[in-house]
Amino acid sequence: MNLKIVSFVLVSLAQVSCLFAEAAERPNIIFFLSDDQRADLLGCAGHPILKTPNIDQLAAQGTRFENAFVTTSICAASRATILTGLWERSHKYTFGTPPIADEIVRNTYPVVLKQAGYRTGFVGKFGVGVAKGMTEEMFDSFVPLNRNPYFKKQPDGTKRHLTNITGDKAIEFIRSCDADQPFCLSVSFNAAHAEDSDKKDHYPWPPEEDGLYEDVTIPAPKVDINFWKQLPSFFHTAMHRDRWFWRWDTPEKYQHNVKAYYRMITGLDRNIGRVLEVVEKQGFGKNTVVIFMGDNGYYKGSRGFAGKWSHFEESLRVPLVIHDPRVPTRARGQVRDEMVLNVDVPATITHYAKANTPQSYQGSDLSGLVEGTAFDGWRDDYFCEHLMDRFDIPKYEGVRGSRYVYARYFENLPEGEFLHDLETDPLQLKNLATDPQYAETLKMMQDRCDELRDQLGGEYSLENIPTVKYLRAKQQEQKKNKKK
Repeated sequence: MNLKIVSFVLVSLAQVSCLFAEAAERPNIIFFLSDDQRADLLGCAGHPILKTPNIDQLAAQGTRFENAFVTTSICAASRATILTGLWERSHKYTFGTPPIADEIVRNTYPVVLKQAGYRTGFVGKFGVGVAKGMTEEMFDSFVPLNRNPYFKKQPDGTKRHLTNITGDKAIEFIRSCDADQPFCLSVSFNAAHAEDSDKKDHYPWPPEEDGLYEDVTIPAPKVDINFWKQLPSFFHTAMHRDRWFWRWDTPEKYQHNVKAYYRMITGLDRNIGRVLEVVEKQGFGKNTVVIFMGDNGYYKGSRGFAGKWSHFEESLRVPLVIHDPRVPTRARGQVRDEMVLNVDVPATITHYAKANTPQSYQGSDLSGLVEGTAFDGWRDDYFCEHLMDRFDIPKYEGVRGSRYVYARYFENLPEGEFLHDLETDPLQLKNLATDPQYAETLKMMQDRCDELRDQLGGEYSLENIPTVKYLRAKQQEQKKNKKK
């Protein structure tokens, strides 16, 4: 045989061998996302009632972040942030806006990983809009699943809960994978989001959780349900209050609906356990990074509010657990107090995959924290916002710092400006924005808000949203119907 041909073959085999070796070093990644679950609603976070044994086990073997937040507390904008690594002001997507721009979608973590040789899968609530054909660029397997209703009729005539179906489809994907190609599976639960179309059974739980929590009495919220009366009048007619009357306005409703809501969380935890059991059986356990996060917080009756959408801690703070089975023993079971964000997820995933992290990403890689590394200069504040153009959800922008929280509802000024001192008032019961003793602090936080806002896209402008005239017309119609 010609020596040049032999040399070429040997070099090619060496390159292929290196590629396989590199692939073997890259972990599989599973990203679980829950809906409407705030940070304290986990057993491992110290909740005295709620049972989440599988997530607790991930935390015991991995890292729980006790200061995890979302940049925008609503599912559409938050899920867009989680995919794109951008703040809402930069990706410009929320309910009622055009789809995420194609050039931004092409930098989402699924596209980046797919291009890097990963098999990418999605199961559950997608929750964002992209142009036709873009999900094919993102995922090798795309299985969208939505509620309304939660119970789905099966071919044999029986009904199966959506949370269990989500687990089923995730398991199908994992069983179809093999060791020759790393995979990244995003599992996005609809739970524990309420069934908004059903004003009676708001939280339909899976039958496996029947009877759970029936023998306990749910404590009242930490912040009094009459707190809303202290707030400016634009809060009094907001969606917070409308939906509070749907779910929490009597002691009987509160007890029934909290227990039902907890059953939904335990149901999604059980399905996480089902999925991870198959991961182990398939031999992937020692090389699979698992991330669990919530898409936004949830008031659950606190402050006399339902939903999320605003600047208080119940709305912004979410659970985050990352388990990497490859980290040293000393880093397992740790609780980190750094301020971490949903916008950090894509940079973390692309780092684990040894893929090229897009320069557009505005978040930070969290893998070093998971490995137990100490960081100097980690962020001590972040910009938060809510820009959905809807008459009963007031827009705001602000800064959540390590001590002070600042927010301005910029279409409702001057009464819509808030300043809280978490050191002296951790429950955010006092608004210090008009307190002369805090004038210097207020100016500092205002300037910081301007600085961060301008880095991320500048002042909010309705002209940036092509569909605004249509949306405004729809909202005027909704207002008229509401008055009737």
